[in-house]
Amino acid sequence: MKNSYGIVIIGGGPAGLAAAISAYDNGVKDVLVLERDDRLGGILNQCIHNGFGLTRFKESLSGPEYASRFIEEALARDIEIMTETTVLSLTADKRITAINSKNGIFTVQAGAVILAMGCRERSRGALNVAGTRPAGIYSAGTAQKYVNIKGYMPGKRVVILGSGDIGLIMARRMTLEGAKVLAVCEIMPYSSGLKRNIAQCLDDFDIPLYLNHTLTKIEGEDRVTGVVVSKVDENKKPIVGTEMHFDCDTVLFSVGLIPENELTKSAGIPLSNRTRGAIVYQNRETLVDGIFAAGNVLQVHDLVDFVSEESELAGASAAKYVLEGRAERDTVEISAGGNVSYVVPQMLDKNASGHVKLFFRVTNVFRDCTITAKCGEKVLMQKKKKIAVPGEMETLILTEKTIAEIDGPITVSLEVNAK
Repeated sequence: MKNSYGIVIIGGGPAGLAAAISAYDNGVKDVLVLERDDRLGGILNQCIHNGFGLTRFKESLSGPEYASRFIEEALARDIEIMTETTVLSLTADKRITAINSKNGIFTVQAGAVILAMGCRERSRGALNVAGTRPAGIYSAGTAQKYVNIKGYMPGKRVVILGSGDIGLIMARRMTLEGAKVLAVCEIMPYSSGLKRNIAQCLDDFDIPLYLNHTLTKIEGEDRVTGVVVSKVDENKKPIVGTEMHFDCDTVLFSVGLIPENELTKSAGIPLSNRTRGAIVYQNRETLVDGIFAAGNVLQVHDLVDFVSEESELAGASAAKYVLEGRAERDTVEISAGGNVSYVVPQMLDKNASGHVKLFFRVTNVFRDCTITAKCGEKVLMQKKKKIAVPGEMETLILTEKTIAEIDGPITVSLEVNAK
């Protein structure tokens, strides 16, 4: 292996593969992909349900099918790939230390780095649910891996906490494998998953969804024997007297995803308090020169099609950085205003060419509303929506002409239209 590469990509999932192909096609041929698993594809390998690629390919693919299209493209370009390779550290000067069984511990110098490590699930330990620690408690993603990859059945009577997309999909999956899903409980007054998953995974199988409810106790010593579910008030506190008991042997947690940003932090890259991913410009370069980020390590996407789109942008941008260097910037900040939880990118370089797509999520369910991007009191872009929900990504596009008129910070906000 070489000691230096034009671009090194950390992560061989959908983000890393799309970035690698894009970087190669934009002129940088010495690209290295480092993947800690024994195969490429990331989380898509265990997502055997369909629904992937509807936006990008105009057809419904399973996770492995979607991944295989990018794997084939990467292999056709002879992009160098190392699987079963764990990255130990990343420095601000783009030196990467990694380890695998073939090379031992090794260090490579990159001209540019693309972070594509994805995200991880929030665990039970972050929720402080009362009870002992019996068998039968899993994150939804772990249960998905047991069923779809290893062929193990986690349990027969299931309660799911959290209505994220993985939890909704596992409610259906467990049902199809013969389990009885007794309830999906969500502490918020709305589901955090896609509307289509609520319809296809819960409604189609008569699985009840309890909004404004949470687990207040897990029962069992050796194995889960039951749970107590309580309604919560406006402060998310359990309401005494609303308890429901479910006899079950399994609890699945689907309570949010966290960008896998330990390496990002080790390189001194500033993180957003909103997304818990890196702060980036529209080309997906972080605030550390020559290090880019894309996919779920940057912001947790609802569709893998958006992951691929964002990662291709990062790959092209990293290639341009390696081949041309970075030009002088004219920077303005982009922030989330009323009823918007975050916006990506958080920084805009006015000197860069092309339009800019803003990705963001709203804080609640809003009907008959208007989303606005403003510079001071100047309206840059508006979009009316019949409904906007936290589980689905929203976008606004700023044109080159609009960007040229910007003379200060940008705020993206949502207002409910007057009746």
